[in-house]
Amino acid sequence: MLKGIDISTSALVAQRQRMNTIAGNIAAVNVSHDPNSGEAPFYRRYLTFQADTESLDPESTGVGVKYKIEIDTDSELRKTYSPGHPHADQDGNVTYPNIDVVKEFVNALEAGRAYEANISALDISKDMFNTSLRILA
Repeated sequence: MLKGIDISTSALVAQRQRMNTIAGNIAAVNVSHDPNSGEAPFYRRYLTFQADTESLDPESTGVGVKYKIEIDTDSELRKTYSPGHPHADQDGNVTYPNIDVVKEFVNALEAGRAYEANISALDISKDMFNTSLRILA
């Protein structure tokens, strides 16, 4: 039963990080350069998930969720004509991130629902644990 709690907890952490990443994308939708790297353009970030199978128990089938923050360099960046902008190129175009706000909001809704589902699974595991303790007592 504790394994179920561990799995749900790691999934909650992963979904929280996904929400933080989405919030960062939405906040940077109109940023003309990556604040961390200076003049380089800002690229959309996203998370990839996979099962965390590293366990001390060789018979364990899984111990949680691992995530990795990826940078989407495959999508084309937006260019806007704004010759007076300090980051405009020689043609007067400013490069903005490859962020679709509607897609980010949909991803945020999905992450929120996944977070709620993991809380429900955590509550069920907790109830099962409490019921088993009452039966044993």
